[in-house]
Amino acid sequence: MPLLVLTTLIIIIFLFLFVYLIPVRLWISAIAAGVHIGIFSMIGMRLRKVDPNVIINCMIMLYKAGLSVLPDRLEAHYLAGGDVIRVVKALISADKANLNLTFERACAIDLAGRDVLEAVKTSVNPKVIDAPKEGVLAAVAKDGIELKAKARVTVRANLERLVGGATEETIIARVGEGIVTTIGSAENYKQVLENPDSISKTVLAKGLDAGTAFEILSIDIADVDVGKNVGAELQASQAEADLKVAQARAETRRALAVAQEQEMKAKAQEMRAKVIEAEAQIPLAIAQAFKEGKLGVLDYYNLRNIQADTSMREKIAQTQTGKEDSQKQI
Repeated sequence: MPLLVLTTLIIIIFLFLFVYLIPVRLWISAIAAGVHIGIFSMIGMRLRKVDPNVIINCMIMLYKAGLSVLPDRLEAHYLAGGDVIRVVKALISADKANLNLTFERACAIDLAGRDVLEAVKTSVNPKVIDAPKEGVLAAVAKDGIELKAKARVTVRANLERLVGGATEETIIARVGEGIVTTIGSAENYKQVLENPDSISKTVLAKGLDAGTAFEILSIDIADVDVGKNVGAELQASQAEADLKVAQARAETRRALAVAQEQEMKAKAQEMRAKVIEAEAQIPLAIAQAFKEGKLGVLDYYNLRNIQADTSMREKIAQTQTGKEDSQKQI
């Protein structure tokens, strides 16, 4: 009884290994499709940790498309981490479109991280890229008027430069730079509005696809709108700044004048104080003159008469001046 159980277990293990190592159904499908591959080759794929389903199905697709690639080369690309199915589909698409794409180049494109099948599709059917992807490009002409433009770039993938070539972002950046430069060199915004195709012709003539993975077929200006008057805004800002500077200078002059006026008032008050101080010394000087006998009573009265006469004349002069002012007002 134990011998029977052991025998049954060995048979089950053998059948499992046989079915796992030798995918009979896949081998039969390959033979039926006309692909001749040995069973030991399929066993070797299993041992090398290569999925036979991927390799055999790719060989069937290549055979039906009239192409031939050795299984070892497919296995090598699979072990390198490449997408064998997309490479094979790209080869078939390129062959049907009469594109010169070799298996080595397709593998290089795939291992470089590019979608080789999408590249072939773009080579056959060019795609349109918006520049910029979102929003619009703003540039200012020489007359100070802002223009907002949006371009549509038609590109075709260049399989020869796909490895190491720049991406779509480079195309968009170069086209944007060309549009801004062209608008900025225009004498006035009307020239751009009247001939928007001049932008695309100028930009296209610069060879913006150099060093990229694409070939630019056309650049079409989808929309051009007039923006704000940047020149007028700059002039207004400059005028406002000049006004503030002038106001600051006027305020400085006014403050200086006020300071000078205050200084003159201070000097006048100082002089007035000195006069008052001097006048206060007069009675003392007269008394001293009396004591010393240098001034008599008659001299004193003459001095008072002169002072009274002077005061009377000042009042008369003030009265006449007031009358003249009143007549002038009438």
